[in-house]
Amino acid sequence: ALCAAAIVSAALAGAAQAQQQPTAGALALAKEMSDIKGTTNIFDPIIVGVVESTRQTLALGNPNMTRDIDAVAAQMRGEMQARRAELSQQLIRVYTEFFTEAELKEAVAFYKTPLGKKLLTDEPKVAETSMKVADEWSQKFAAEVATKMRAELKKKGLNPI
Repeated sequence: ALCAAAIVSAALAGAAQAQQQPTAGALALAKEMSDIKGTTNIFDPIIVGVVESTRQTLALGNPNMTRDIDAVAAQMRGEMQARRAELSQQLIRVYTEFFTEAELKEAVAFYKTPLGKKLLTDEPKVAETSMKVADEWSQKFAAEVATKMRAELKKKGLNPI
């Protein structure tokens, strides 16, 4: 019973800590981290994409209104761009959910170093190259698996296509 009480107490303490509001310092560091990493920029296409998707849906159902729908969509793209700040604030808070103020301070300091700057510049290139390498590998691997599976099926007297 004592062990169960300790577990419940620890769980409640963790839940209370998770629900605490981030400090102003943590939010400022999270914003700096977001700015350094370009976090909000990654999601910029969402605004344009949502407006465009809605425009296409409305145009399909209302082909006689295409010109007006296009005009309203252009207007909405401009107006909705202001909502970017709303998304940015939410993304900043995400950093504070996963990192303490001290960790954010350390991370921001790191990204200001030459190595941190290099990582920011080269990490997307590494990811892109890694995806190409993995894609090439998986194609070769898939061919190998298909060849071996056909061979095993042939051993059983089957003739797969």
